[in-house]
Amino acid sequence: MSLEIIEVNGVATIQDSGRIGWRKFGVPASGAMDALASRAANALVGNPTNHVTVEIGLGVIAFRALQDCVVAVTGAGFELSVYIWDFRMWSSYYVRAGWTVRLNKLESGMWAYLAIAGGVQTPLVLGSASTNLRARFGGLDGRQLQIGDVIRSGAPSRLLDELAARTLPEEVRPRYSDHPTLDVVAGPQEKYFTDGSIEAFFSSEYTVSPTSDRMGYRLEGIPLMHRNKSELISEGMTMGAIQVPSNGQPIVMMADSPTTGGYPKIGAVASADLPLLAQCVPGKSKIRFRETTVAKAQKKYHELMAGLERIQGDVSF
Repeated sequence: MSLEIIEVNGVATIQDSGRIGWRKFGVPASGAMDALASRAANALVGNPTNHVTVEIGLGVIAFRALQDCVVAVTGAGFELSVYIWDFRMWSSYYVRAGWTVRLNKLESGMWAYLAIAGGVQTPLVLGSASTNLRARFGGLDGRQLQIGDVIRSGAPSRLLDELAARTLPEEVRPRYSDHPTLDVVAGPQEKYFTDGSIEAFFSSEYTVSPTSDRMGYRLEGIPLMHRNKSELISEGMTMGAIQVPSNGQPIVMMADSPTTGGYPKIGAVASADLPLLAQCVPGKSKIRFRETTVAKAQKKYHELMAGLERIQGDVSF
């Protein structure tokens, strides 16, 4: 089964759960910006949740089915049509050969994920299919998807009829918003910042900068002041870490985050809330931070994953 791309004018790449085990060599993990949405798309079509999806951002993309297949689309910020019908996202649909699957960008939200029953088939680089556009490897030759590319799948886990018309109820989906409040665990250099800056960080509002990308979401708001130096010896860093350079404007590391950094980290966004941040629109969305503990952040993440695993076994037909 396969889908041919017949139109694309946004950012579309191949992503999976990320390149695990290579950060110690300076290789970013990459993977889906909204990991929960990618996992859910796979679950809806009967794939393992860490399998490959097509990540779509910013613009329009359209596929033509070359054979009968079942697809699911999740995420936020897009409207979905299959053949002549408009459908809601977060569900799976039977697509007949020759039909078109189309995604049009809306004002809110940033990323959508398309999974196909049987899983997208593409060569692995360092154990992952994820595309790293800056390093130009992974996915399809390390590049964005373009017209004429064919997305091929393996064998579905069940009959197509059994995988179609499944949905995830709204109560187990992320609560996306243009103005989310994100849980943050205090960072290793929290004491590098003045008391007033820490108070401002948790009480003020930040706008997501138009200069944001898959490497990091830059924030604009009240500058945060360092007590002394604004740099340190580079140390390990991961998605969700909040660096504060000398200009005082926080940067939240995202999927293509570098593996090390030399700016003080005031905190880290809880993993369960990273999907909410990922779907914020640069230049429009405003966010706030709320302090939490490691234990609470872990509990929230486990509950999120447990909800998805529970739904996998009893998805509505």
